[in-house]
Amino acid sequence: MARAKFQVLVFPYRRSTNGALEFCLFKRVDNQLWQGVAGGGEDDETPLEAARRETAEEAGISASATLITLDSVESIPAEIFSAKASWGEDVFVIPQYSFGIQADELIAISHEHTEFGWFSYDQAISLMRYDGDKTALWELRQRLEKRSA
Repeated sequence: MARAKFQVLVFPYRRSTNGALEFCLFKRVDNQLWQGVAGGGEDDETPLEAARRETAEEAGISASATLITLDSVESIPAEIFSAKASWGEDVFVIPQYSFGIQADELIAISHEHTEFGWFSYDQAISLMRYDGDKTALWELRQRLEKRSA
């Protein structure tokens, strides 16, 4: 399986019993950072297909769950990926496409994470490190709030 030259970031979301939006973040095993589901495309997958597969693998969320494609796209240094050598010497950054996915079922984390949690928007923003992740979560919240207005 060849690693595609893109990354996906997916934020599971739900409404709490009182109607407030909550976002699921995962603490990564490798760097102990909190983020949404993240992973790379495989072979000829589209970003949308990769988002569905990664979310099923890392969080146990059904591939048929409602997925929102976000406009947020971030560039990530290619050098942090082991597959960079196969992409060629002129690939310096790859795009990270962002999504939201409705999570009405129980989360089942993979071996890539040590824990997960459901957080308010403000809590989630305070836990995340990368500005691109924060921008994508902001966009998701804006889209969801507009839908419910």
